[in-house]
Amino acid sequence: MEILRVEDLSKVYKQGENEIRALDHVSFSIEQGQFVAIIGPSGSGKSTLLHILGGVDRPTSGKVFMNGQDVYKKNEENLAIFRRREVGLIYQFYNLIPVLNVTENITLPVLMDGKAVNEERLHELLETLQLTGREKHLPNQLSGGQQQRVSIGRALMNAPAVMLADEPTGNLDSKNSQDIMELLKLSNKKYAQTLIVITHDENIALQADRIITIEDGRIVRDERNH
Repeated sequence: MEILRVEDLSKVYKQGENEIRALDHVSFSIEQGQFVAIIGPSGSGKSTLLHILGGVDRPTSGKVFMNGQDVYKKNEENLAIFRRREVGLIYQFYNLIPVLNVTENITLPVLMDGKAVNEERLHELLETLQLTGREKHLPNQLSGGQQQRVSIGRALMNAPAVMLADEPTGNLDSKNSQDIMELLKLSNKKYAQTLIVITHDENIALQADRIITIEDGRIVRDERNH
């Protein structure tokens, strides 16, 4: 079943007199539960694409459909709800709130949505992410690997349709990197969540079901791995 479809997507930034075309008529679709790696050199448009898929940055032209909904037909309020409920975003730099502890950081999207916290899901995530016993720790009391686990927990807490990860292991050593990838693959299989990962790491890309290569804002290759 198709979960995500991108149609003729372009993003143009103005720099003075010049125009920079970060994305140039990109089209593809992704099936529910797929693990897709997006690779390409720096400045190729990977992060721009991820931010548009996540409802963070509007395209100049083209469309994004998630679960059949036209994402950019939504007004700002509904777009914010879409980001909280449908998308789990994981960044290289964790983006945790420094004054909130582990549990508060993980449950933040649920509380912002005015919902009650699903304690069973929270407990399961803390266990799966090996954060049990650290629930009251602040981010500065955690290692880099643990902080990234918290950001994964936050992204998973609302059970989003799609997980988007931008260089999720970029700040981690090889042992922590592999642990984080195993956790993301576990959520992909266990919760049947669609996983889209931007990476420079060939080893990570080779673990995906499919590799999309972007250069100069265009898709130059789209290969199935398995």
